[in-house]
Amino acid sequence: MRGYFALSIAIMSEIFGTTMLKLSDGFSTVLPSIGVVLGMGLAFYCLSISLRTIPLSLAYAIWSGVGTALTALIGILLWNDPFNLLTGISLLIIIGGLVLLNSPDKTSRESTPEAGGKELPE
Repeated sequence: MRGYFALSIAIMSEIFGTTMLKLSDGFSTVLPSIGVVLGMGLAFYCLSISLRTIPLSLAYAIWSGVGTALTALIGILLWNDPFNLLTGISLLIIIGGLVLLNSPDKTSRESTPEAGGKELPE
């Protein structure tokens, strides 16, 4: 649970940093530029903390997928980025992929010595 909390902070920090990147105007505005460095720094730090308990492939997929989807929505809502059917389908595919990655794989359960050589109950 601690890993997912750190991952949530990493996602929010990355979204903050990316939003500040837009506002920094090519790093020509000081405060948003500082926000980029702080946001991205905290994002990578928290992502590394989450990797103590969450597999890399899963943590990175969640971090990048949720970050991408939410950043796209922020762009649409705040900066009037274009939104059309293809954009909507693409965001749904990202979310669907994340759901599938987080669903348990019943075929990968193996027997363990602790279970006396028997398959663990679900």
